[in-house]
Amino acid sequence: MGRADLSAHPLAERFDRLTPDRVYAAAEVDGRVCTGRFVILNSYENRVYQLDCEDGRDVVGKFYRPGRWSLDALDDEHDFLYALDDAGVPVVLPLELDDEGATLGTLEGDAEGIHYAIFPRVRARVPDEFADGQLRELGRVLAELHEVGEEYEATHRPTLDVDTYARANTAYLVEAGHLPPQIEAHYRHTVDALCARIEPMLADVPLHRIHGDCHPANLLWADGPLFLDFDDMLTGPAVQDVWMLVPSADAEGDRQRRVLLDAYREVRDFPGEWLRLVEPLRALRYIHYATWIARRWHDPTFRRTFGHFGDLRYWQKEVLDLREQIARIDHL
Repeated sequence: MGRADLSAHPLAERFDRLTPDRVYAAAEVDGRVCTGRFVILNSYENRVYQLDCEDGRDVVGKFYRPGRWSLDALDDEHDFLYALDDAGVPVVLPLELDDEGATLGTLEGDAEGIHYAIFPRVRARVPDEFADGQLRELGRVLAELHEVGEEYEATHRPTLDVDTYARANTAYLVEAGHLPPQIEAHYRHTVDALCARIEPMLADVPLHRIHGDCHPANLLWADGPLFLDFDDMLTGPAVQDVWMLVPSADAEGDRQRRVLLDAYREVRDFPGEWLRLVEPLRALRYIHYATWIARRWHDPTFRRTFGHFGDLRYWQKEVLDLREQIARIDHL
């Protein structure tokens, strides 16, 4: 099968020990008292809980996956959120956890620590699809987000490039034994071919802080868009957030991106040639997504959710998808 060891992993075990009493203790700051009622929100990467509170100041507790981000990297995320809020970009700020204004905590009694943040609950809806008016509003707000992203560097966050998303990820898949022997050479050759095409396309494109995982499920809509979940923020090209908001590769997707970018350009420049990066970046995400699952294969949640992952047929499909991306890139 080519899969890595499926035995229990210490990080997954620590996450499994995240009991309700520990969650309540983390959330009960500033006089807040939890009622005991909670909802587990959808998140594979972290553990996220919506917690009812006696005074109605309901909160969302976000407990970061152990071992993924250092405190410095999480500070980069929170610093970005505060900078966006200062600029008027609609985001949800983490609550202060002590008198010194700290927004990150670490659960006690855990040798390496489970870091967490508490956010106010926001009542708004998740958009199913965007009307043109919403796309225009999104375009302007996303441009403002990227304006702030250019102001400072996120020194403890990764960069979206072929080294990080393609070469390093492929090296991990090989070293950890996730690629079946029958497919390993084909997969590596295909990734090398992609890197040869994509690297020069990214060479002169400016990079700055971006949301990084800017798909519609990470938005809420009330009076306007509200950006959520900056857990995957990184340094990358602006077009990454654009294509993830409007991912469709068909003619309607092209039209919607034009609507969004017409409004984006009211705030900041976006050269048309950057749209040539949509399919290359989609290819890099294919590699990154498969490796994301592989890196968490010790987590029982991932084994239950992605039961199709890792056999020969899975990797054959991955190679086929990447080769189709090569064909698309060659016809740009």
